[in-house]
Amino acid sequence: MLQINYLEELQILLQALVAVVLGGILGWEREAAGKIAGFRTYVLVCLAAMLFVRLGLALIGDAAAHFPSGALRADPTRTIEALAVGISFIGAGAIFRDRSGTGMQGLTTAAGLLAAATIGVAIAINRYIVACGITLIGLVVLRTFAYLERRLKLK
Repeated sequence: MLQINYLEELQILLQALVAVVLGGILGWEREAAGKIAGFRTYVLVCLAAMLFVRLGLALIGDAAAHFPSGALRADPTRTIEALAVGISFIGAGAIFRDRSGTGMQGLTTAAGLLAAATIGVAIAINRYIVACGITLIGLVVLRTFAYLERRLKLK
C-alpha cells in the first residue's frame, strides 16, 4: 500500500522553491545581459536537476525497503552523470559561431546552465550553503568578469 510521507513531500516542495530562487538569480543576470537563455531557462534547469536527484534518491530508498540488506545495489551518482550529459546537450544548443565566423558565442551561457544544474544538485542533497555560495560566486563571475574582460581587452 502506498504511504505518503508528507514531511518529505513538503521538504521537496521547499527545495523546489529554493531552486527557483537560486536558479532565478543567475537567470536574471543572463536575461538582463540579453543572452539566449534567461530567467525561465535557468530556473527550469535548476529545478529539474534538483527534482531528478531527489526523485532518484527516493526511488533508491523505496526500492531498498523491498530487498534484503545488501541485495540492492544503486549508484545515485549515475543520476548526476546523466544530468551533466543532458544539460551539456542543452548548453550545446546555445553555442554558435558569430557572424564573422572567427569566434564562438554562447559558451558562457552553456557553462552557466551547467552551473545552474549543479546548484540544483546541491539543493537536492541538502547542501544549501554550497548552493547559495556557488550562486553568489556565479553571479560575481557573470557580472564582474565580463566588465574586466572589456577593460583588459581580453575579448
